[in-house]
This record gives sequence, C-alpha cells and structure tokens, in this order.
Amino acid sequence: MNTEQYDIAVIGGGPAGTAAAIRAARAGLSVIVFEKGKHGRDKVCGDGLTPRAIGALNELEIPLDDAHYIRGLRMIAGKRVRELDWPTTERFPNHGAVWPRRRLDTALMDAAAAAGAEMVYETEALPIMDGDKVLGVEAGVGPSARKIHAGLTIVAAGAVGKVAKMLRADRVEGETFGLAIRTYAETPRHDDVHLEALLSLKGDDGRAVPGYGWMFPAGDGTVNIGCGALSTMKGFKKLNLNTMLENYRKQVMPEWDLGPNLERARAWRLPMSTQKRHGAGWVAIGDAAGLVNPMNGEGIDYGLESGMLAVDLYIENPANAPARYDQLVGEQFDAFLRTGRRFSFLIGHPWILKPGLALSVSTESIAKITLAVMGNLVDNQTPGMAGKVMWLADKGLGLVDPILRKTRAAA
Repeated sequence: MNTEQYDIAVIGGGPAGTAAAIRAARAGLSVIVFEKGKHGRDKVCGDGLTPRAIGALNELEIPLDDAHYIRGLRMIAGKRVRELDWPTTERFPNHGAVWPRRRLDTALMDAAAAAGAEMVYETEALPIMDGDKVLGVEAGVGPSARKIHAGLTIVAAGAVGKVAKMLRADRVEGETFGLAIRTYAETPRHDDVHLEALLSLKGDDGRAVPGYGWMFPAGDGTVNIGCGALSTMKGFKKLNLNTMLENYRKQVMPEWDLGPNLERARAWRLPMSTQKRHGAGWVAIGDAAGLVNPMNGEGIDYGLESGMLAVDLYIENPANAPARYDQLVGEQFDAFLRTGRRFSFLIGHPWILKPGLALSVSTESIAKITLAVMGNLVDNQTPGMAGKVMWLADKGLGLVDPILRKTRAAA
C-alpha cells in the first residue's frame, strides 16, 4: 500500500470536522476527511443553533437560507415563564437558528468539498500510531484501503469508539455525561421564533430531573421535540427515556397542537469530558474533546470553533500546534465546562434542584444569566454579570466539589 501525504487528515465529517476542513482547504492546505456515514447522513440532535454557532457559521461563510431564524429562548420552570431575546453583543449575532442536522451537515460537507477538501464517505479511519505519536490514518479495507501520513491528524469522531480508545481520548470515568432523546412532530407553531425549554422536567416516576425538555421549531411544518437528563440524578440507570419523552409530549401537546410523531424517537449519549484532547501529531475537537455544555447538552458551536482554531494554530506553527491548541481551549472553556459539571452534581439532589430551578428564572436579571448559560455565551472572555457569576460559581463549587461527589445520588 502506497503512503499518501497530506497536510491534515480529519477523522469525522460532522460540523467540527468539516469546519476544520473548510478552514484548511481555503488556506491552501491539502486536507482529507473520512466520514463513516453517507453524504447527507442524519445525526441525532436537537438541531438548535446558538448565536455562538451562527457566528461561527458566518465566519465560515455558510449561507443560512435553509435554516429557521430564532430570536430567543422561552424558559419554563414550574408556573414561571420567561421569554427573552438573545442579547446583542460585540462577539456574537443576536439570533440563533434551527437547522436539522441532515441539512446542516450536508451544507458543511459540500462547503468543504467546494473549498478543495477531499471528502471520503462510508469509510472508517483509524490513527496510525508510532508509540504515542500519530503519523496519520489508515482507512478503508481491501482494494479501497488507504494509508495517509499527515502533518496533523484531527479527531472529530466523538468521544466513544475505537479512535477515542486508541488515543485515550474517551470520557473521564465518574464525570458527568448526559442522555437525550428526540423525534419530530407536525405543529402549526413550526415557525415560532423562540426556542422553548422546560427546565422543570419530570421523569417517569414523577420526580424532578436535572435536565430539560425542548421544543425547537424547524420552520418546515415540524418541531424537534426532545428531552435530556444528566447522569448525576437519582435513579439515572433506571430512567426510561421513551417514557419521559412521552410524558413530556403529553404535557406540551395542547399548547403546540402536536400531530403524531413523524419518526421513531432516537436517543444518544452526550460526552462532557475527555481524558486527553491532544498529543504528538493530533488534536481532538468538538465532542471528541468533551466540549459539550453540561447545562444544555449543546456542542455544535464549540465544535465549529475548535475545528477552526486547530487549523489556525497548525498554519501558524505546525510543530507546537497540538500543545498550543490544548492550552488555548483550556483557557477559554475549561472553567465554564468544569463549573457546569460540578453544578450537575449539585442539582442531582432533588432538594436542591427544585429551588434552584425556581431561582433560575425568578427575576429578569437572573433569567438573563440563565439565558447566557443556556446559549453557550459564557467563557473566559465574557464581561458583565454572567461572567462574574460563573467565575464565582467556579471558585465556590471547586471548594465543595469533593463533598458533592461523595454525596451524589445513587444512579
């Protein structure tokens, strides 16, 4: 088998991987992307795009004509309802979108190909290891098998599977993760301009669940309806996602005038940590790097940003790009994501969860902070009250983290 040489090899053709490919190809680098699925494949997801994600798509010059415009978020906790628009800031646009993943991912794949990236579908790729160093990837079987050497291998294949295990980039044992489930239904409110999040979600036993139920109007006659829960809740292993979704569906059916489910409900796992996100010759981006907000399960925006960042650093200095990437990602996101994981242990206790939910939307000022957290608008560059609150939360929860972990509810 002949060895082919590329500047960058990407494992995974979702938003993170294609963002990296677009950036690299437009900069004149040779880049190849291996995707296990077909072109235009679906990915189980809530389909919601935060203003942060819209900002990243704008930077990639991806037309958003096919996406449904979203002005803000409606948060429901008990009987309290807060409907807020996304804030206007210097960093991000003041709107989001709903864009079903089948169409979003196809647009990104096509943009990568148009930029000059080589897109290879229905092909599994695994890293070529030389000790702890990644030299590139081996992909395919039989006559179509290929051996690729690359200056940088970018892992965008999620936090589970062979690649993650080979690189020790899988989830940190004992850390928070989430489970979510979604389907689609027809509704006359398909063109609503607010996402809806029911924060006071209940499980099949009627107990409060640390998670939320969502209604994400797609603008095409349908709404993405789903719910998710965190692994820190009591009885998590016994949680029946289908029952929880059906109970939630009954709860929102009158307000949304829902038709029958249009497809079988599908569940997925939300990684929220990783043991490693870089090494000699490689970096992990997006879900593979554990870049998922524990407060909302959202990670598309982080995937887009981390994919572009990895390529930018490789262009700047190939030799130290992996280490520099790990440093900058850590500086920007680690404190916020760590706070979210620690907070998940706190709200895993029902006696804390209920008053906490009431507080989250109790006043408009507090609700705006909740909005910023739910919209992934908080990181090390966030000014104002939201940034200060998250900084204080990181410090405070850090002190009690050992206690939170020891007293976590039985799964």
